[in-house]
Amino acid sequence: MARPKPSLLPASVILALADREGRLEIRVSPGASADVIALPSSGAMGRLAVRTTAPPEQGKANEAVLRLLAKALDRPVSALELVRGTSSRNKLIRLLPWPT
Repeated sequence: MARPKPSLLPASVILALADREGRLEIRVSPGASADVIALPSSGAMGRLAVRTTAPPEQGKANEAVLRLLAKALDRPVSALELVRGTSSRNKLIRLLPWPT
């Protein structure tokens, strides 16, 4: 059986949630049934919801989240930097400048 295609938000929606310095707050749910990037819920204080099938061990979920965001933003993974939250569900990602 083929791997299901991830459910991603448009890049413009994700970029609109970033602050002036290009930082994006996300809430990660590792070990999910599918890879999904969703709008924040009403109580999430602007944090993007990211669900990944990767397990929360040895940085696998962090790597999967960066790959998923890079795909949604049509940027290389090297254009994203995990600033805070390596062992937490709440993470801060910096979007490094990238030519369009």
